[in-house]
Amino acid sequence: MAEQQTTPLSKRENLVQISKFTLFSISAGVIQVLVFALLEEVFHLPYWPSYLTALIASVVYNFTVNRRFTFKSANNVPKAMLQLGIYYAIFTPLSTWWGDALVGIGVMDYIVLGTTMVVNLITEFCVNRFIIYRTSMNTRKPKTT
Repeated sequence: MAEQQTTPLSKRENLVQISKFTLFSISAGVIQVLVFALLEEVFHLPYWPSYLTALIASVVYNFTVNRRFTFKSANNVPKAMLQLGIYYAIFTPLSTWWGDALVGIGVMDYIVLGTTMVVNLITEFCVNRFIIYRTSMNTRKPKTT
């Protein structure tokens, strides 16, 4: 199936898109912090399994809401998930490694987590905007009741 072509976004539409992505990512970040805190503080798991589990929960939520509401894409869901999966196949091992290393030298867990979340926000937006949804933004038709 051929890729759909979308019209370029105006400056205002770009700002709205960035704002939506940021707000949804903040809500995904809340999910990530809550899951991380639960696993680390209640179940006393080490940094890396707490981080990985929290990251997965956050990614699933963030993918779902941003695809529907931020990028409004009718793109093939498995294809979009695979593309995001490739991003996370790179980001996750690197962020787990640097996070565990920084915690190992004494940097506070939550500072490492917060900084990693900011790096994730910026890089994931770029991957979504310029790779995954590049040609399918605003192609989802709203459901009629």
